[in-house]
Amino acid sequence: MKAVVCSNAELKVVDRPEIIPSQGQCVLKVSRCGICGSDLHIRDHCDHLGKLYNRLGYTGFPRAEEELVFGHEFCGEVLDYGPGSKKSIKPGTRVSVVPVIRRGAEIDGIGLSRGAPGAFAERVLVDELMMMPIPNGLPDDQAALTEPIAVAWHAVRRGEVTTRDVAVVIGCGPVGLAVICVLKALDVQTIIASDYSAGRRELARRCGANVIIDPAKESPYRGWKDHEFIGTIPELLDVSVGTRQKFEELPLAWHDAWRAAEKAGLAAPKRPVIFECVGTPGVLDSILDGAPFFSRVVVVGVCMQTDKIEPAMAGHKEIELRFVFAYSPLEFRDALHMIAEGKIDCSPIVTGRVGLVGVDNAFAALRDPEKHAKILIDPSSMDTTPVS
Repeated sequence: MKAVVCSNAELKVVDRPEIIPSQGQCVLKVSRCGICGSDLHIRDHCDHLGKLYNRLGYTGFPRAEEELVFGHEFCGEVLDYGPGSKKSIKPGTRVSVVPVIRRGAEIDGIGLSRGAPGAFAERVLVDELMMMPIPNGLPDDQAALTEPIAVAWHAVRRGEVTTRDVAVVIGCGPVGLAVICVLKALDVQTIIASDYSAGRRELARRCGANVIIDPAKESPYRGWKDHEFIGTIPELLDVSVGTRQKFEELPLAWHDAWRAAEKAGLAAPKRPVIFECVGTPGVLDSILDGAPFFSRVVVVGVCMQTDKIEPAMAGHKEIELRFVFAYSPLEFRDALHMIAEGKIDCSPIVTGRVGLVGVDNAFAALRDPEKHAKILIDPSSMDTTPVS
């Protein structure tokens, strides 16, 4: 079968042996597979990431010179099972898949390990327990976005965002756009999107952001006074003293009144929830520098390089940092059904499609943020350049 392999940062289409499933495994005919930002990063930083995974106790990540088949955002059609499998989903069924597979005592990430080739191929091996039927006739393009939407769903849940919160999305690549789609689905009233690219800003608007910022011209935090956020130490001190004065006027001890207000959730300062969706050095530090006091920062972007921040700035502002990664199988199912039920419209994220023969050109095209966000691979296509 045909597949795209990456070795020493070079992408090429090769013939690979046909897949033979074992018990509990299933072979899928790949319908669509998204090119993830992590695929672009791994192509250039494979060995660095491998060392990181080794420190985390995972040894299955390949070295740069080894052949790796990318592809962990995919959907496909059930073809065949290994002997002794449960076969609970009939052949011919279209499925989306959590991209992990058990192989004996090992569990590998599909498209992210030497032992589990991904879906940049005509066919892919998956774990039958991780397959989920695609409901409501959802088109392949949207079904293939289940994985990135699941990432966003997990991030937004970790951010504990309410409809009344101000959500700020820094970076409107595929991850940031997916976060915006989820925020919109949750009816968050104020969604601020910030990106240097005019093309990405327009996609953010189409995905549901209602305040669009070009950070080259203005700060995404410029409206902090309008939202009653605290932006300076003098303001913080004024709020502290002012609160004390207000409670002094009540017919009970001021400290009892304050404690009661805290218990009722009435004394907590207002703050935005900021999603860092860029993943390049310097971005997180710039957020800590510009964000209002008490901000909750959810770090969704995966920075593959060493970075630095100024802890004293975050400390003085009491900024809350939450790093997130991936999702649970339940969150994956939630994402799939929210898309299929029309609660999440992620269609604007897809900007192009190619065949296997066009993957190298697609990687190059994705380096221009004005032209593309998410390019999908259709293994049945012979397109060599991304087409909408």
